[in-house]
Amino acid sequence: MSVFKPGNVALISGGASGIGRAIANLCLANGMNVAIVDSNIVATKEFVASSKEKYPSATIDGYQEDASNPRAWSLLKKDFIKRFHRIDFLVLNAAIHTKSDWKDPTSFTKTMDVNYFGYLNGISTFFDEITASTVENPKVVVLTGSKQGITNPPGNPAYNASKAAIKSIAESLHFDLRDNATTHVHLLVPGWTYTGMTGSAGDKGKPSGAWTAEQVADYLAEKMEKGEFYVICPDNEVNEATDKKRMAWAAGDVIERRPPLSRWRDDWKEKAAAEIHGAVLHRLTALAIGYSAQCRLHGPRVMDAKITLSGECNCR
Repeated sequence: MSVFKPGNVALISGGASGIGRAIANLCLANGMNVAIVDSNIVATKEFVASSKEKYPSATIDGYQEDASNPRAWSLLKKDFIKRFHRIDFLVLNAAIHTKSDWKDPTSFTKTMDVNYFGYLNGISTFFDEITASTVENPKVVVLTGSKQGITNPPGNPAYNASKAAIKSIAESLHFDLRDNATTHVHLLVPGWTYTGMTGSAGDKGKPSGAWTAEQVADYLAEKMEKGEFYVICPDNEVNEATDKKRMAWAAGDVIERRPPLSRWRDDWKEKAAAEIHGAVLHRLTALAIGYSAQCRLHGPRVMDAKITLSGECNCR
């Protein structure tokens, strides 16, 4: 049963702009009641005002809060439950993207406070409510991660680390709730998306290669309906096959004992590019012993751990 139904209640952090706002609009379009949490008071007020005008019968509210502050979440909950009485859909999406500085640990702690502890605060605050689900009233938690938390490209280690941590807690939460068949957890991993965070003061409009936030929200809803935990979004430049190859190459650094972040190193760039863009990819899980996979030379067969990421098995 879908969480997108009239009368259900969504709480969305980072909901005043970008992907969070697109998800909020999707909820409202499906007859849901919505509250957003955002640090931007102007954008929050604008969302509430414009949404009430468009959906006059819906209950809509906005909270200007610092997601990294546990007390703020506690106070928010009191008002939220008093006003909405229930929660069906918790979307933890608030994030910042600030420059990392190895000489300034506060550049890391600030990012982690919002991008990691902000999510943990939301989970812990509403854990009892979101797990009090039934077949008739399932509950859903969505955590927004990033491909940077999987492939770990150089340039912003603080952001990458925060999103890698989100992947980890989302997986752990999904596992720990495995016996609760009516509370569902999803990890949303957007591709290149045109949002407020990716824009700039000199913004000239959406790049052709980027998806809109609305496309991401629709893709999330589609994958939620199918029960998929990993919601890995493509975009107009990178398709699903390329995403898989990039993620497999990143994991291959560990498996093959290559230097970390080898894909961006001068002595590995050419091989990585050939592997990702030129070779046929096997699923990474085909590296596991006994996994049934498809060899590009021999068709379907059971392969052992000697299979390579280039798509050749040891039966050759």
